[in-house]
Amino acid sequence: MRDFYPEDMKLRNRIFDAWRSSATASGFEQYDACVVESLELLQRKAGEEIVNQIYAFEDKSGRNLALRPEMTPTLARMVAARQGALSFPIKWFTIAQCFRYERMTRGRKREHYQLNLDIIDEDSVAAEAEVIYTAISALRRMGVPDSAYKVRVSNRALLSELLVSLGIEKEFHSGVFMALDKKGKIPREEIEGLMRAENLDDSACSAAFDLMDISTLEDAEQIAGESSPSAARISELFALLADYGVADQAVFDISVIRGLSYYTGIVFEAFDVKGEFRAIFGGGRYDNLLSAIGGKPASAVGLGFGDVVIGEIIQSLGLEETTSLECVAIGYMTDDERSVATRLAGKLRSEGRNVTLQTRPAKAKAFFSFAGANATHAVFIGPDDRLSGKANLKNLATREQTAIDLV
Repeated sequence: MRDFYPEDMKLRNRIFDAWRSSATASGFEQYDACVVESLELLQRKAGEEIVNQIYAFEDKSGRNLALRPEMTPTLARMVAARQGALSFPIKWFTIAQCFRYERMTRGRKREHYQLNLDIIDEDSVAAEAEVIYTAISALRRMGVPDSAYKVRVSNRALLSELLVSLGIEKEFHSGVFMALDKKGKIPREEIEGLMRAENLDDSACSAAFDLMDISTLEDAEQIAGESSPSAARISELFALLADYGVADQAVFDISVIRGLSYYTGIVFEAFDVKGEFRAIFGGGRYDNLLSAIGGKPASAVGLGFGDVVIGEIIQSLGLEETTSLECVAIGYMTDDERSVATRLAGKLRSEGRNVTLQTRPAKAKAFFSFAGANATHAVFIGPDDRLSGKANLKNLATREQTAIDLV
């Protein structure tokens, strides 16, 4: 888990600011919840890898609790609790801190923050288009070029149609999805073992692997049939993304499955084009989760966008902020100047300027060394300045000076 020093917060704030401004610009309303959740709620998806990564504990009252590993079950709980009073469809977002006990690798920590975008009670693919566009908008606000990544789109319902065409019954699909999602993460033999555990024979396993080699939506339609409703939804989504002006960012990729079993339709993941990092963001349609926790059935689309991978990408592309927010450093030579320096700091702050005030006397050299590391402008007040009632405001980048009245 991480500590964030001031230099680390600059990058974190840049990411959070882009998330918040993009979500707000797209009309999402912000919500939040406690990081502690009922263990029972989080264990509803038994068999998934995430269940084994939960930080679980028993409190002093004997309740089984956990630190949330993701936000979607909490959102579903909150919506179900007020489902009769909410005006649907709803568009909500949050910046959630999540915890997973897992092996740490590049792009993966045991604690992370993530933007969650969710639209609930919207059946059309306009919901998928909206969350994908908003995530792309956030990347643009961070300065990440469009050429640096692609959003890979698939449809679990389409993959289910393809499995049926191979003679694999629907009751086995969930297990096959979970197994195929591990392609590239564990050896093929282990994946086949997982599928055999779902009662698939060798030929079915081989056929399922062959499906992962489908490269175009047209190829998938030839197998599933040109009248495939699942393929049609993907085509409709691509058309909407074109209307948003982000069509070049999306590509069809049948191998995108997503490891969480509650996904029911279109799924998507964004990756850097060089393939050096884990997924930047991902999500999809989950139409059964609300009813699974006791709410009324409602369609939903969600997206999760973590801070760890995008932070590494920003750094790898050399996109770190090179300029700081404007800030004025004020220092003084002796205790006699402290009062006038404090009054000047108060005046500038009341005018809306950022001011860092040194809290002890200092020599000019020491003060300007401090100012150079923490501010864009500086005012150093000595005895002569105090007596004249004026000092110089220095631009530390250009070295230009302008007179400023002391108060």
